[in-house]
Amino acid sequence: MERRLSKPSKQRKLKILIAASEVVPFAKTGGLADVTGALPKSLRSLGHDVRVVMPLYRKIDRVKYGIKETGVSFNINIALTDHPADIYEGLLPGSDVKVYFIDCKTFFDREEIYRTPQGEYWDNNERFMYFSKAIIEMIRAIDWVPEVINCNDWHTGLVPVFLKTIYAQDPVVKDIATVYSIHNIAYQGFASKDMISHAGLPWEIYNMHQLEFYGGINYMKGGIVFSDVINTVSEKYKEEIKTHEYSYHLEGVLWSRDKDLFGILNGIDYTAWDPATDKLLPVNYTPETLELKTQVKKKLLEEFGLKYYENVPVVGLVSRLDDQKGLDFIETIIHEMMKLNLQFVVLGTGEEHYHKLFHELSLRFPEKLGVSLKFDNGIAHRIYAGSDMFLMPSRFEPCGLGQLIALKYGTVPVVRETGGLADTIKQYNFKEKKGNGFVFQGYNPWDLFRSIHVATDTYKNRSTWERLQQHGMKENFSWDLAAVNYVELYDLALHNKNLKNTEKSV
Repeated sequence: MERRLSKPSKQRKLKILIAASEVVPFAKTGGLADVTGALPKSLRSLGHDVRVVMPLYRKIDRVKYGIKETGVSFNINIALTDHPADIYEGLLPGSDVKVYFIDCKTFFDREEIYRTPQGEYWDNNERFMYFSKAIIEMIRAIDWVPEVINCNDWHTGLVPVFLKTIYAQDPVVKDIATVYSIHNIAYQGFASKDMISHAGLPWEIYNMHQLEFYGGINYMKGGIVFSDVINTVSEKYKEEIKTHEYSYHLEGVLWSRDKDLFGILNGIDYTAWDPATDKLLPVNYTPETLELKTQVKKKLLEEFGLKYYENVPVVGLVSRLDDQKGLDFIETIIHEMMKLNLQFVVLGTGEEHYHKLFHELSLRFPEKLGVSLKFDNGIAHRIYAGSDMFLMPSRFEPCGLGQLIALKYGTVPVVRETGGLADTIKQYNFKEKKGNGFVFQGYNPWDLFRSIHVATDTYKNRSTWERLQQHGMKENFSWDLAAVNYVELYDLALHNKNLKNTEKSV
């Protein structure tokens, strides 16, 4: 975060509501949930009154997490139909951060969060229009009003729109400032323009400067235009999304809000990701006992049915299996990669094409390639800990958590220079003995292959390799650091909100 309005408030504590469609550990499909599950705890440790709101999905275990009814209920009108909302509450595990759950059987009593293997739910636009409106009505119904709402991705993009239009004069919520966080601009919430009527929004905002988008409306565009401050999850990604290549047609809108657009690098939760305390590992280790990592490596290879070889590096991949994550690159180079002196372990789910590809490759290279086509948290932890290198050749990567976790576990990242990967991983300089990984710049699969080749050659020099590991393990990407920057954003949002209110009254 380069531009600063002022230092974060040290005296006055803020009332902050984090609004998101998924939050760890209650519901997760990606990095958004990791952020919204960790950031509130760090904000709370700074002394702020922070709370979270999310949908109450069917899969959330109410008994396990102690989720209880509050007795607060109301109706939300969508498309001239009233839908009930019942408010439940619980706590983020390991904290006193209150979480509000909005229950609506029509919209959230589903098998999954957003989609089934057959495709996305047909009414996702209405589901999260409902959620956005219900957030505001919930605030009007309970005895706590935040000063700032931190909205996240397209699912809550309509919250700032509602606040600045149909709730603009509401005495309870009219002074709430909004921060809009973009975690992945590729998913924007495009909908028919009829949704304006469904939401009860005024038609005058259906124009190219506000909600209109190629003949329809765009929830994310609404969040960008109507919020007081916008941020994304790394400084590099902030610059990338203002270009045609990465913006998915929102570059003009982002440039129009450039003075209010910031990049704050995500952190990781070191209470969950630390090889010294990780209960999912067969043995724990620290930078001072790095030799114990070999025992984890042996167990990992055994788990994948591979034989341990003392001087052969293991390359790990924990990923969604699709082109955005660079799987097309890996497909191109995999046969040449298998000729190198390495073993490769893969964990993930995704496109059926890659499921079939890796299944066939595991049969062809049974001594070099281990594959698990599912998501298993325990296996993920052991890949981060037991591998020597961690692969992230992403086409784009807003922030990325995998490379940060790998560093902590002494597993050297091999990444493409994009988004948060560019901000966190620096090419190892052999002369200056600086850097923490291996980085390729172009979007060419053979650039990736060369980086893997250089990494495997470097692995042969044990003193150099251990220096790389030690560099990574001692870096700090804690959420506590990112939380301080978020507080500054919230202060700026309140400043912008107050400034606009002053201008209107003049």
